Amino acid sequence: MSRTIIRGGRVIDAAASLDAVRDVVIEGDRIAAVAASADVRPDDHMVNATGLVVSPGLIDLHVHAYEWATGFGLPPDDVGVNAGVTTCVDMGSAGAWTIPGFAHHIADRAVTEFLCFINVTLIGSVQGGGRGGRNVFDPEFTDADAIVRMHDRFPSLVRGIKTYAESGGWSHGWTSFLTTARQAGDAAGIPLYIHTGELLAVDEDHRPEPRSVMREILDVARPGDILGHSYSGMPDGVLGNSDKPSAELLEALDRGVLLDIGHGLNFSFRTARTMIGNGLLPHTVSSDVHGALTGEHDESPCTWSMAGTISKLVALGIPLVHVIGASTYGPARVLKMQDEIGTLRVGSRADVTLLRNVPGPWVFRDSAGEELATESRYLPELVFRAGAAVSPSRRLLRDVLLPLGPNPLGHQRSRVSWRAMTSCWIWLVPS
Repeated sequence: MSRTIIRGGRVIDAAASLDAVRDVVIEGDRIAAVAASADVRPDDHMVNATGLVVSPGLIDLHVHAYEWATGFGLPPDDVGVNAGVTTCVDMGSAGAWTIPGFAHHIADRAVTEFLCFINVTLIGSVQGGGRGGRNVFDPEFTDADAIVRMHDRFPSLVRGIKTYAESGGWSHGWTSFLTTARQAGDAAGIPLYIHTGELLAVDEDHRPEPRSVMREILDVARPGDILGHSYSGMPDGVLGNSDKPSAELLEALDRGVLLDIGHGLNFSFRTARTMIGNGLLPHTVSSDVHGALTGEHDESPCTWSMAGTISKLVALGIPLVHVIGASTYGPARVLKMQDEIGTLRVGSRADVTLLRNVPGPWVFRDSAGEELATESRYLPELVFRAGAAVSPSRRLLRDVLLPLGPNPLGHQRSRVSWRAMTSCWIWLVPS
C-alpha cells in the first residue's frame, strides 16, 4: 500500500500534547506514524509542509448546512473540506421530523463527514424562526420521546440536542425548550448545546431581566453540556454586559459545563477580551456559518468562517496551540470520537488539515463594528479526508481572503468532487 508523508510541518496535536516539527505518515485511511524524520520508501507520496501548521482535521461543531431544506443552509462541502474542515456538526437544522432527510441528502452524500445535534423542535430550523419565532419555535412542536427515537435510529449521526434559552423565547413563556431538551438528553445520554443570546422576536411587555435567563440555563446545564456563542455581545448571553463572569457561571464551568465559540452574527471583541482576561478560554471553537436567516439560499451575509474564527482568537491573544486543540480534540471529545478524529495518534483516521500563516496587515470586524488589526491570518492549504487529498476551494472564506482578489497563496483552487476525493492524486504544497 502506498503511503503519503507530510514532511516538516509544525505538528500540533492536543491529544498527544505535541507541538513540534514532525513528519506525519498516512497509510490508506489511517495515521501510520508521527516521527521526527520518517523513513522514505521509493513509492511514497511526499508533501512538503515546511512553514505550515499540520493539525488533526479541523472539526467545526456548529454549522448550518441542511441546504435547500432550510432557507439559510449552506453547501455542505463549502463549509467542510473546502473550508479546511474535515468533520462538521450541523447544529439543529434538522428536527425529529426532518432528520431522515438530513441523513440521506447531506450526511450520506457529502465528502465532509457530517454529524448533527438534533433540534429540540420537531421540524428543526426551517426558516430561522419563521414569523417572529412562531410556527417553528413553538413548545407545542417539541417532543422528547421523538428526539430519543431519532437518536436510537441514527445513533452515529445524532450526537446531541440543540436547544434555546434566550430573551425572545422567554418573553413568550417558552421555557420548555430547555426542560424538554433536558428530558430527552438524559434519556438518550447525549449532551445539550444551549443557544445563548437574544435570537427570537421579543415581547417587550414581558422581556426578562437579561441575567435571569443565564441563571436558569446554569440551573439546568450539566457536565458535558455546551453553552453556545460564549463570546457573543448580547446582554442575555454568557457574559452579558458584565466586566467579569458571574459566580454561577464559574461554578458551572468547574463542574464540567463547556464553552463553545459559535462565532455567528454576534461575536464580540469586547466580550472575547473580557472572557480571555478572566481566564475563560473556549473548550471548543466553531463558526456557526449560515446564510440569511429570512432569505432563501442567500449566502451573502456569511462573512465569517472557521479559518477566520481561528485567526481572530489568535489575534486576541489565545495561544495557537489552545485554539487548534479546541478546534480538534475538544470537539472530538464532545462527540465521543476522540480515538478516531481530532488527533494524529497512530491508528486514528487520517483526517488532517494543513494551515498556512499568511503574513501581512489585516483587519477583522465584529458584530458591533469594532476593528481588530493583525499582522497575519490562517488559511487552509490542504486537507486529507480519510487519507485522500483535497485542495480546498476556500470559496466562503470571505473574512480571510481579499474580496474578488487573487488567491494570496498562489495555490490551485478547485471545487471538490467525490471523484477527486477518492482518487490517489496528491497535491504538492509549495515550500
